[in-house]
Amino acid sequence: MHQPTTEPRPSIYYDYRVHAPWLPSQHGAQPRHKVVIAGSGPAGMVAALELARHGVPSVVVTSELQVSQGSRAIVFTRRSMEILQQVGTARRMTENGLPWRFGNSIYQGQTVFRMEAPHDADDRFFPMLNIQQQYMEEYLLDACAASPLIDFRWGNKVVKVEQRGDHARVTLDTPEGEYVLETDWLIAADGGRSDIRTMLGLKMEGASYEGLFVIADIKIDLPFPTERLAFFDPVWNPGNTILMHREPHGIWRVDYQLPPGEKPEDALQPESLKARIDAQLEMIGHGGTPWEMDWCSVYSARTLTLPDYVVGRVLFTGDAAHLLPIFGVRGANTGFQDAQSLAWHLAFVIRGLAGEQLLANHSAERVGAAREIIDEAGKSTRFMAPPTHGFRVLRDAVLSLSLSRTQDFVRPLYHWRTSRPHEYTHSVLNSRGDDNALFTTAPAHGAPPQNIRLGADDFLLDHLGGAFDLLYFTDADAIAQPLLDVVAAVRQRGVPVRVTAVGARPAVQGADQTLADVDGHFRQRYGIPASGGAYLLRPDQHVCARWLTLDATRLQAAFKQALPQ
Repeated sequence: MHQPTTEPRPSIYYDYRVHAPWLPSQHGAQPRHKVVIAGSGPAGMVAALELARHGVPSVVVTSELQVSQGSRAIVFTRRSMEILQQVGTARRMTENGLPWRFGNSIYQGQTVFRMEAPHDADDRFFPMLNIQQQYMEEYLLDACAASPLIDFRWGNKVVKVEQRGDHARVTLDTPEGEYVLETDWLIAADGGRSDIRTMLGLKMEGASYEGLFVIADIKIDLPFPTERLAFFDPVWNPGNTILMHREPHGIWRVDYQLPPGEKPEDALQPESLKARIDAQLEMIGHGGTPWEMDWCSVYSARTLTLPDYVVGRVLFTGDAAHLLPIFGVRGANTGFQDAQSLAWHLAFVIRGLAGEQLLANHSAERVGAAREIIDEAGKSTRFMAPPTHGFRVLRDAVLSLSLSRTQDFVRPLYHWRTSRPHEYTHSVLNSRGDDNALFTTAPAHGAPPQNIRLGADDFLLDHLGGAFDLLYFTDADAIAQPLLDVVAAVRQRGVPVRVTAVGARPAVQGADQTLADVDGHFRQRYGIPASGGAYLLRPDQHVCARWLTLDATRLQAAFKQALPQ
């Protein structure tokens, strides 16, 4: 029988709550479920919340009785915050997190490259926000608990998966023994060491790097701003790299690379941790400052992905689908995008609004995103943790005084290529007969939308999401009836559609909502001429069509393309 620990995880700043296990003896016979989600990490819970937003119930099973230990993912990007806004947890994240936008690459005591992430008045969220993963999971968990469509089961470990054509049989072990769930779809969100991936005999494609990093959370008072600090070739760890991030509650995250051949268990010995952290503090001018260890672990850099995230009735997401290096904060941030994409694709299939081939599109889009990330992350990884002598020679040349301090063209090699939302430029859901090619700016096919400030605490993305959104730019007092007829026909099939008029008038007849654009700023950011135009956004907010002129035939074709039967 599965016996998860009932002892709260140790921490000097976070109070872990141990939840009661879900036991089969306390519940009746189990029906066949629409969706079972294995894993209660960021990807699993966002998938459950997004499915619930589309009216689809799910059962979330997790082998543990509490949220994860240690800071783990601590940096959350603007796009992640926009996704978390959709599931109702962004406000708590911003209230408790530390926003930032600058990153520093430091060599021999001097800053040789300073990254500045874009940020302007139209952005509700900062480019990055630091907060420990325990808090993020706590906020998601509270949101799940508030949803009547999410059945959360602690202490339930998946031990067997059987595929049966139109469903899967999942055997779960609990503190009182095993039971079986049948489900139309099983979402494998069970992390980088996915048991489900192993059970199905699946292999990832890509590369694993030999470099190992120690990750340590320490409580210490340091007078540095919330900015990313990367130290190359430090005197106490020659040839290697150290990263530092400020976290809430007086915690600092220190990541340092180990010399080749050192075993993880040796690196995590208290005397080894103390010597190296003391050396880092000495190097930055704070030797002797008292500090206390909260949590530590060892990490290896890997760039791997499954070639397909749909395997029969099992759908892979997050780290169960791909393994990405920490450089560029890609893990959880990519997982949020995976889960948001998977949820709307799957919900539309379950509700009969599109055929199962829609799931093949989800896989193609997200595998494509993973491969793009792997390409970019690989560049960062090869610089941060050179895998061969040749790469180390190249990095050492870049780090040399003659290059890093005198040659501007070299400095961007230090750039960590921060995680960014993937643009589904070649998605089969994109309209083939729109005016995308005629636009010279603004969000293109497959891109997420550009947020727009509408008021002091009012932004465009506060009004969008969870449906197909038609943004219709007009100065007329009504939307043309043929367009409304197309919208009505799509809605009659059960497809959620929201029509938003954008213009100078206070209200536009036929629109579900009207957003003011008296000074034309909204139009300008979206590349819309004075004569008008329109955008169609998918339920995950990515653009699938845009027009300089829109008629009923073109709108109908766009919906047909985006919802394959």
